[in-house]
Amino acid sequence: MRNHAIERSPEERINWVTSIPFFAVHLACLAALVTGVSARALVMCVVLYVTRMWFITAGYHRYFSHRSYRTGRVVQFLLAFGGSSAVQKGPLWWAAHHRDHHRYADSEGDIHSPQKGFWWSHVGWILSDKNNTANLDNVRDLAKYPELRFVEDHDWIAPWALAIGCFLYGGWSGLVVGFIWSTVLVWHGTFTVNSLAHVLGRRRYATNDTSRNSALIAVWTGGEGWHNNHHYFQASARQGFFWWEYDPTWYGLKVLGWLHLVHDLKTPPARVRAAGRVRDGSFDMGMFKAHWAKAAAALAAARHGAAPGEIAARREHMEDRIHASRAALEGYVASSLRSAEELAKLSRRQARELGLRES
Repeated sequence: MRNHAIERSPEERINWVTSIPFFAVHLACLAALVTGVSARALVMCVVLYVTRMWFITAGYHRYFSHRSYRTGRVVQFLLAFGGSSAVQKGPLWWAAHHRDHHRYADSEGDIHSPQKGFWWSHVGWILSDKNNTANLDNVRDLAKYPELRFVEDHDWIAPWALAIGCFLYGGWSGLVVGFIWSTVLVWHGTFTVNSLAHVLGRRRYATNDTSRNSALIAVWTGGEGWHNNHHYFQASARQGFFWWEYDPTWYGLKVLGWLHLVHDLKTPPARVRAAGRVRDGSFDMGMFKAHWAKAAAALAAARHGAAPGEIAARREHMEDRIHASRAALEGYVASSLRSAEELAKLSRRQARELGLRES
């Protein structure tokens, strides 16, 4: 039975065996009950969360996936290496899948659309064997750099080095709270953009998907919550289009720009920001398609789940309601016609009486 607007393909299923390490890392967070939670470890957790989230948003997302600014090869390598410390595979895998997400947003080709199920969009797609590899033809502009291919092929180096450093600096508490806690938080911060940012918030712009803007998600993810802005103008290095839209990733990129470490930061011109607004009447194709798909899925589910006799009974019930509505409408029209005819007669009588008086 179809339970979602978009039915997942048979290959899109979770491999529970290969997903054991993912769940084990979550369970390892409970080790803090044994190691304790030191102040140093908590500071490490916060610093590593903010830092690695920035590498994901500024590096993996806005640079490698969308090329929204330019930089030299040294900074490019550091963005890749820092992003790999978040344990989200390499920059080529990440960017290739993300480019497909935008190419097929909220359609069958979108690997993590909430239209396939909320939890699938949040985490299920990562645990599927289908998505273990990526189409590197999507990132030929990146794959030509040997240093990026090195990070891609050795994406374990940065997280292992960071984990060892956390242990040496903060002991077991530093490892569990500083590294593991922050890793899980960064995971779900990133996943939130794939799931909640297409469900929670408001739509400023009419796009071909269900992306939304949410200040809460923006705070949690370093500015990635302005997701409708992003889907509207994907090439922008700034996702908070207006000064009141909190976007610390953009603030960091601006500082790097002042230091001449990055350049050509793309932003949407004022005329683009003012156009395409839902409130101004732009047709919201994304939401139209989503509602249409949900209606089609509900109809398919009803047909699949109902017995032939039940379908016939439902059809008969609907026909009765249609006939009743038609009869009521015909009665209303007939009554209106009678009233109009009586009013016309009254008007003619008054006109005759008025004519006799004048004569």
